[in-house]
Amino acid sequence: MSPFATLTSDRARAYHDYRDLLDKESGVDAVIIATPDHWHVPICEAALKAGKHVYCEKPLAHSVAECRALEKLALSYPKLATQTGNQGCSTEGFRRSFEVIQSGLLGNITEVHVWHPAHSWPNGVNRPSMSDPIPEGLDWNFWLGTAPARQYNNDIYHPGKWRGWYDFGGGSLADFCCHGFQLAYRALELDAPTRIEATGEDLGHESFATRCTVNIEFAAKGNRGPVKLIFYSGDNNLPPSDVMQGSADTMGCLIVGSEGTLSAGLWNTGCAVRLKGDSEFRGSDHPEIAKIPKTQPRIDAEALKWDPAKAAKGSRPRWSKVNNSHMFEWVLACAGDAKTYSPFEIGARITEIGMLGVLALRLQKPILWDAENCRATDLPEADAIINPKPSTTKYSPR
Repeated sequence: MSPFATLTSDRARAYHDYRDLLDKESGVDAVIIATPDHWHVPICEAALKAGKHVYCEKPLAHSVAECRALEKLALSYPKLATQTGNQGCSTEGFRRSFEVIQSGLLGNITEVHVWHPAHSWPNGVNRPSMSDPIPEGLDWNFWLGTAPARQYNNDIYHPGKWRGWYDFGGGSLADFCCHGFQLAYRALELDAPTRIEATGEDLGHESFATRCTVNIEFAAKGNRGPVKLIFYSGDNNLPPSDVMQGSADTMGCLIVGSEGTLSAGLWNTGCAVRLKGDSEFRGSDHPEIAKIPKTQPRIDAEALKWDPAKAAKGSRPRWSKVNNSHMFEWVLACAGDAKTYSPFEIGARITEIGMLGVLALRLQKPILWDAENCRATDLPEADAIINPKPSTTKYSPR
């Protein structure tokens, strides 16, 4: 079946080209986009211009320039509901963690550690020189879209393995920045980073590193001092043991302050704290957390069958519940009954942080980021990655 389809009461109508769907299906109110990353912005743009509400999976964009263009476009359509697919922010755990951070309970927050194990997609390699026959039913040129032309090969792009290739995705950093970075970005009111540096193994290839550590620095703001966000990817690549104390998560997010550390999990769905002097993490039933007022909006807990007792102990909800709540919020926003918590103007800025980490990995050089002018200081070779020129030999935008 074509990846583009509309649902009716009795069947799905499939289209080869999303533009034909938008042209012919006048009854479509909203669009869900879950294509490879390099297709997100072209389809988002077409859908918004056609007057459709849009839910787009993370990462929202495939370059820094696309992030900024999509943010600007979404703001120009204020009556359309947009939602980034970083589902964790629609959980009780995320919103309680947000309130804990902003309450000052953790003291002066200086570091954020996000870690992710290796994935099964290609890492640290270049494309093979040989090619394979294109499977029947696959329009390879259309799938490539605006990405540079390359030959088709079995088992290295599909299913889901495209994420490891920079032409289509950005490895675990692009894949999970919108999940693991969003709590810190929002609760600490971070702006664009000022400096990014990446180290690792098997850098400099067409695919993501087999193992890497990316340091992302943010300037002080208001009463908050500077913050360093550190992303770790690859097997057994973890934060220092003193930071991890009491945490056995194989993937996760720790927000470290002078008076305590918060564990939110990689999707930022949890809320557990280890305050100064404690030896282990405790859930949101901690008496100090109980004193903190709730300031963030909540989704209808009864409709989503949340279990407050489990949430208080730090248990994370099943992924189906997480995804359903995020989608539910967007549907309410489409109907005009609510606002989304992660609209494109927020999701695009979180995505930009991930894209800058990918930039540092690809160039293998520290990045001094000039956010106002959208450029890497004294690194003109970065321009082609910050704002890549799309290939139009195979796919012609209308």
